[in-house]
Amino acid sequence: MKVRKVTKAVFPVAGLGTRFLPATKSIPKEIMTLVDRPLIQYAIDEARAAGIKEFIFVTSRGKSALEDYFDNAPELESALRKAGKEDLLEVLKETNMDSGAIAYIRQNRPLGLGHAVWCARRLIGNEPFAVLLPDDVIAAEKPCLQQMVEAYAETGGNMVAAMEVSPEKTKSYGILDIGEDMGAIVKAKGMVEKPAPGTAPSNLAVIGRYILSSQVLTNLNRMKQGAGGEIQLTDAIAEETAAGKVYGYRFRGQRYDCGSKAGFLQATVAFGLSRPDLRDEFSVYLNDMVALQKAAQ
Repeated sequence: MKVRKVTKAVFPVAGLGTRFLPATKSIPKEIMTLVDRPLIQYAIDEARAAGIKEFIFVTSRGKSALEDYFDNAPELESALRKAGKEDLLEVLKETNMDSGAIAYIRQNRPLGLGHAVWCARRLIGNEPFAVLLPDDVIAAEKPCLQQMVEAYAETGGNMVAAMEVSPEKTKSYGILDIGEDMGAIVKAKGMVEKPAPGTAPSNLAVIGRYILSSQVLTNLNRMKQGAGGEIQLTDAIAEETAAGKVYGYRFRGQRYDCGSKAGFLQATVAFGLSRPDLRDEFSVYLNDMVALQKAAQ
């Protein structure tokens, strides 16, 4: 089966980040740093690795710092060049986006993830597209979206990243109703957004990586309210299950929920320990902290 290449990606970044107040009073949550890179940079790098060429950000008021982050910084580059800091210049290049590669769309009311994606409909047209939620940071040898793009080439349709969660946590996720389990790929016969405890059709949860057809945007046009009174992306995707066009993909990697404080701290420790330039000093510190806590007990 030949499917159209996925070259466009939507990044919904309009949220207020209230769980990280007071920090997010003045800076967008998406540019809070995980070690020394903003959350959004991890999502951008993953999208680039998957072949994405056009980057669509759905923003809101107060996100100008996010837009500035991807712009060139001539004064900073000049200062680094004069100081002979070529290594930092190379790091800085990763944050620059080519002219015309990035677009910003405003979501003027917080009506849900489905509404945020719908806001980008005119830039997507009738092409397949990816959606990446920067809150979900995934550590993987092969980036998660790249894994999905390769699997999507075999299935077409719509594909969501999925992982197993404990039964008590299903109420926090969109959950797949599995029609056929093929290992890494599952065909879904339904999806339920945040099912009440004990009612989930499985424990296979959808996390923030999607490859979607333009038909999902057509479904979103109905502006149907779902869980929490919001326009849910899960509901629009679920409408495609009747035609057998929705797949879950069990990705290889570790997902961190950086939309929560605990998840952000866990990711900081994991990514810090994965860095050769930080690992030794940081691990010594962590071991010392554990020893102190045990002694205090």
